Amino acid sequence: MRFIDEARLTVVGGRGGDGAVHFRREKFVARGGPDGGDGGRGGSVILAATGRSRSLLTYHYRRKYKAEDGVRGGSERSSGRSGADVELAVPIGTQIYDEETGELLGDLVEEGARCVVAAGGGGGAGNAHFATSTRQAPDFAKPGKPGQERAIRMELKLLADVALVGLPNAGKSTLIRSISSSRARVADYPFTTLVPNLGVVQHHGRAFTVADIPGLIEGASDGAGLGTRFLKHVERCAVLVYLLSPAEQTEAVAAWHILRAELQEHAAELVDRPSVVALSKADVLGEDADAWAAEVAARIGQPVLVVSGVSRRGVPALLDAVARHLQPQAAPAPESWSPLDA
Repeated sequence: MRFIDEARLTVVGGRGGDGAVHFRREKFVARGGPDGGDGGRGGSVILAATGRSRSLLTYHYRRKYKAEDGVRGGSERSSGRSGADVELAVPIGTQIYDEETGELLGDLVEEGARCVVAAGGGGGAGNAHFATSTRQAPDFAKPGKPGQERAIRMELKLLADVALVGLPNAGKSTLIRSISSSRARVADYPFTTLVPNLGVVQHHGRAFTVADIPGLIEGASDGAGLGTRFLKHVERCAVLVYLLSPAEQTEAVAAWHILRAELQEHAAELVDRPSVVALSKADVLGEDADAWAAEVAARIGQPVLVVSGVSRRGVPALLDAVARHLQPQAAPAPESWSPLDA
C-alpha cells in the first residue's frame, strides 16, 4: 500500500430542509390555522481519528464529500428529518487546515477525537411560526440554509515517543527491527526506507513507540532528497536518536552536523529535544568500535554509544538511555506497524 501523509478535500455540509407552508384542515374545525413544520438540519462532514487507519490513501483518490440534505417540514407542525452526517476516518496524528486561510481547524491526536469540517445548514421555519393576531394565515415559510463548503488540507504527523534520525543507510531499519516487532525493509543501499516505520519497544516493564524516519540528506529542509515530507514526522517525538554510520570518523562527525543543521532549519526547537547519539554497525568495526565512538564523542561534545542491530551489541544501553529521557507515562501505539503493512 502507498503511504500518503497529505490529502486535499472539498467538503460540503448538507442543506437544511425548507420550512412547510400548510394549514390545518380537519372536519368540524373551522378556519384551521397554519401548522407547517420546520425543515430538518443538514448533515455535517466530520473527521474522526482512529488507530485502525494508517494512511490518508483513501482521500488521495476521492476528493469531494457531501453530507445529506435535511428534509422539508411536514404538516401538523412536524419537523423534517435531519440529514445524515458523513464521518471520515483518519489516522491519529492528523492535522486539518483550511486550504484558503491556512487556519488550523483541528489536531486529532487521540483515538476518537473529532473535528467538524463542514457544518450542515439549519432548517427553515414553517409557516406556523409566523402567525400573529393580525396575520392569521401566513402563506410563507423560511427556506433551509445552505451547508458550509470549504477546501481542506489534511496532514499526517506520526505520533511516536522516539525518532531514529540519520543519513541514508545509517542502519535505522535494522535497528528498529532489532528493538521492536517492526518489519521494516532492510538492504545495503541508500533510501531503503521510503516511508516511516513505527515500532513498539518493550524495555524493563515499560513500552514506548519508536519511529524510523527515512534517511535525511543535506538540504532536506529545503526539499532535497525526501525532504520536508519526512522531517515533519520528527516534530511530535519527545526524544531523538541520532544514528551515525561508522564508514569514516570524519563522515560520522559530518553526519552529526548535517542532521542537526537540517533539523534546526526545519524547526529550531528540535535541536533542543532530549537526544541520544549512537554509532551504528558496531559489528563492522569490531574491537575498534569503542575507540571510534570515543573519538567521535570528543569531536561533537556529546557521549556516543556503540550499537549493532545485527548482534544487538549496545542495544540495552541505548534503550536505557532513551528511557531515562521519557516521561513515565509514555504510551505505546496499539501495535507496531509499517504503512506498507496496512
